Amino acid sequence: MELEDIGWNEEFAAAFKPYAKKGWVPGRLVRDNKITYGALLAGPRELEVVMSGKVYHEAKSDSELPAVGDWVALEVEVGGDKEDHMIRARLPRQTCFSRKLPGKSSEEQVMAANVSVVVVVTDAGSDFNPRRMERYFMLIERSRAKAVVLVNKSDLFPEDLNTSAKEEIEELNADADVYITSAAKNEGLEVLKKYLNKGVSITIVGSSGVGKSTLVNQLLGDEWQWTSEVNELTGKGKHTTTARELLVLDDGGILIDNPGIREVQMWTDENTLRESFVDIDAIASQCKFHDCKHASDKGCAINAAVESGELPIERYESYLKLEDEIEELNKRRKKRQMITERRAKRDNRIKARNLADRIDYDNNQKPENY
Repeated sequence: MELEDIGWNEEFAAAFKPYAKKGWVPGRLVRDNKITYGALLAGPRELEVVMSGKVYHEAKSDSELPAVGDWVALEVEVGGDKEDHMIRARLPRQTCFSRKLPGKSSEEQVMAANVSVVVVVTDAGSDFNPRRMERYFMLIERSRAKAVVLVNKSDLFPEDLNTSAKEEIEELNADADVYITSAAKNEGLEVLKKYLNKGVSITIVGSSGVGKSTLVNQLLGDEWQWTSEVNELTGKGKHTTTARELLVLDDGGILIDNPGIREVQMWTDENTLRESFVDIDAIASQCKFHDCKHASDKGCAINAAVESGELPIERYESYLKLEDEIEELNKRRKKRQMITERRAKRDNRIKARNLADRIDYDNNQKPENY
């Protein structure tokens, strides 16, 4: 197996040149063991590696630390009483699919690095949620990956319900590829295979119990992950993926499997939001006043579109909710940055123990031409 089989390309090779001169070797992270990582090298050869202190301390946030799917520069030690293989650097990511950590955190959680295709698995039953799908599409768009949606478990629902769900998803994103599948009956597996060309990485996401583990088992051609029978009350099977893992498929392509996702919190910006709701912005541009608040303002085109049915009220409410989430996230980011800067200043002042050092430090903090 060559590096190209696991996603290596000219862009990564160019970024790696400075590290090659130091005798380090490229590897791709396939597993995060919390303390150590699994790294795949050409051969194939898999090593257990640890992160260097320099990589850890230079990361401004957890999202900048190495993650599954990342390419890294490794210092491989051989011989002696102990072999310590060290991550010395992380190569720049070409794509990054991430979300905000659940809860009140303002931190970004990397779900898959350097993936070309993000596959969202849902069904036409209790899991179907257009508003959640909008969130997925915004995160995928921000990651610069291709969006693919599987309306799975079609054998459990009427054909018209499956078709209706597919059409509704297509209306949300015309660029997404949407398919009706049944993993339990091995129907639609060929859909995924056509995206899995040599060196192409995909990740599969979705709620627990929508059939992701069954799809993974079929792609691998083995019972890689145990799955239970479908619960008659909930219509869901038990999803057993507990950690992210990169898997190289025999027929070509790379798969990063993810645990079930209960909530899709936003990690994006205003520009991405505007691009995803360009239809609402187009209507808003027709408001009588440029500073229209879209509430009780006279001549509001948004209110008129909602009343006429041109703009579904659910989509407009989703837009407002997402805008509020992003505003709140930005506030938390700023607060966290202020705390970090205060701590850094405090630490630097402590380091400057004598008067001369304190004066030099204070002068360096003043803007030019002060």
